[in-house]
Amino acid sequence: MKNIIFSLTAILLSTVNLSFGQNAHFVTSGVIEFEKTINMFAVFQKGINKDNESFLQPAFESYKKNQPQFKKLKSTLNFADSKTLFTPIEEENPNGGFWGNDAMVKQNNITFTDLLSQSFISQKKVFEETFLLKDSTRNIHWKITDETRDIAGYTCRRANALILDSVYVVAFYTEQIPVPGGPESFTGLPGMILGLALPHENITWFATKVTEMTVEPKALTPPKKGKPVNNKELRKTLDAAMNDWGNYAQASLKAFSL
Repeated sequence: MKNIIFSLTAILLSTVNLSFGQNAHFVTSGVIEFEKTINMFAVFQKGINKDNESFLQPAFESYKKNQPQFKKLKSTLNFADSKTLFTPIEEENPNGGFWGNDAMVKQNNITFTDLLSQSFISQKKVFEETFLLKDSTRNIHWKITDETRDIAGYTCRRANALILDSVYVVAFYTEQIPVPGGPESFTGLPGMILGLALPHENITWFATKVTEMTVEPKALTPPKKGKPVNNKELRKTLDAAMNDWGNYAQASLKAFSL
């Protein structure tokens, strides 16, 4: 009798699981709205040291009295047919004075990614110059965890990684959108990245809305403006331009490498 009950239970569970799998809905085409949040106080505090504190600390105190702690920037990610296009939305009222021009607190890239060929094209604004970066997608060694959280109505699983040798990354992806893309140039997980954080850089990207819809090919057109370069050539150009920038150069290099 016990064997019969066990067999019936196994059959019932298999039927339920099969039914669940058949009814599960996966989103393969649509538009994701992202919000990038920067803790401006933390970012600028890091730039103050014993060599500049005499003039930067008073300026920072003034900044805290007149500006919000968190800066929020909007962007969209169109996706369909294993292709994505990440597009920043221009700020309506940019502010922040001197610190507001820091590369890390802006959105510098329009990025098209072909996930099948593992390649990308990014129109990258570097101060007063525009580059058209074409190269292979970054090979990120993600470590997937058991932690989950809900983002924009989707259950997402956490993954951790290290990029650029020292930048710690936390991502939350959902298998309900089986497209291995994400904001900026972050890819390589078994589902769409809806949440992304650079904890030590005090920056996050989180999806606020996912709209399932048919995305026409023209909405996934790669950017075309800028001086053609690959990753190696861009890094060489940036190193030469920032050779005497000191610690500020490292922060800028991180920003332009995302």
